[in-house]
Amino acid sequence: MAFSGPAPGLFACGFHLWVLLERRKSPRFRSGILSISVATNLGLLGAFKYFDFFSISFQRCLVAMGVDVSLPVLDIILPVGISFYTFQTLSYTIDVYRGKLRATDQLLEVMLFVSFFPQLVAGPIERASHLLPQILRRRKVTWQMVATGSQLALVGFFKKIVIADGLAGSVNFVYGSGQVSGLSVVLATYAFAFQIYCDFSGYTDIARGISRMMGFDICENFRLPYFATNPSEFWQRWHISLSTWLRDYLYIPLGGNRGGRFATPRNLALTMLIGGLWHGASIHFVAWGAYQGFLLMVFRMFSRDSSTIADRVPRRGPLFWVKVVAYFQLTCYGWLIFRAKGMTTVRDLTLSILDIGNYRWEAIGLANCYKLCILVVPLVVFQVYQYYKNEMEPWSRWPMLMQAIFYFVLFYLIVLFGAPQQSAFIYFQF
Repeated sequence: MAFSGPAPGLFACGFHLWVLLERRKSPRFRSGILSISVATNLGLLGAFKYFDFFSISFQRCLVAMGVDVSLPVLDIILPVGISFYTFQTLSYTIDVYRGKLRATDQLLEVMLFVSFFPQLVAGPIERASHLLPQILRRRKVTWQMVATGSQLALVGFFKKIVIADGLAGSVNFVYGSGQVSGLSVVLATYAFAFQIYCDFSGYTDIARGISRMMGFDICENFRLPYFATNPSEFWQRWHISLSTWLRDYLYIPLGGNRGGRFATPRNLALTMLIGGLWHGASIHFVAWGAYQGFLLMVFRMFSRDSSTIADRVPRRGPLFWVKVVAYFQLTCYGWLIFRAKGMTTVRDLTLSILDIGNYRWEAIGLANCYKLCILVVPLVVFQVYQYYKNEMEPWSRWPMLMQAIFYFVLFYLIVLFGAPQQSAFIYFQF
């Protein structure tokens, strides 16, 4: 059961259902428990996050058809992180049902798995098969774990405070204004691409670093996503915990790529539509999911490459980097849809980009160009280094003097150039 709001009794009921699911062998009984658990999880998520969206959307459709009706709305506060821990508990239920995991009878340990504070509000979406055994066994925290955990958390804090929050002001201005040139929209969209990456991956780094300092290892959620050359590879690098969750618990049960020529595109489209809706109860999130599904469908139609990034060594050569830059443009247009907060804004910003005659330098455009050069270029250079080293935490292998200089520089960059007004983590809203 989802641990939503003031519902410890409901969670305890869900805990007993997990235990029954483990102990009872009757297929019909187990299917019934699975149905109850999944329906309750999705029901809570739907009530809190999607009821008002569907109610208002349906009312607008009826009004457009000439039916004057007023449908109820709940207008309730969305619990922080409900999408993340709902998916976590769903995966636990399904894994126990499938026999991939044994349900534990330790209530407090299961509660800790569901409410593990470092990643509770913005992921990664942990699997019980990975995190729960770490909770159940005795942990030994070493100096190496504390050192590397604090290093990773510092890097994440730098990404958030200096880069993401440093880009936020200009992005907010452009996306909140209808009177900017196409060039300003392009630069602001590039800025948002790095803002959301540093904001979300920065949170993940902090969560992973804090967890490591306490003796826990939580999953990697980002692996240089803007070095992807196609949509399939992008989703193997971006928000890995969500993309693998959707693959294992939605795409594959729908039939995956086994259903024939037309079934696979349908499964991809449906999976990404739900992935878009997972991000928020708004039509532009659905449109973003549809856009991502379209890219995946087109790629699957014209590509026979089924390998994963884990099978590959770093690629080199001009053609590879041309592909990286080209696909980054498609990724950025997706971020325009994601950030626009409405399809009318998507239309207006798209028209501004297409109006080449309206490309002119403005103060906000110059500010974004300056910030991209100062904040993003050094990040990209460092990530090229990470890419060729094939190591996400290369600093942990440096000589002690180099490490000390690196952390000293990061600390004073945070102190000197941290954004004066910090904003909440973007994925807190999901």
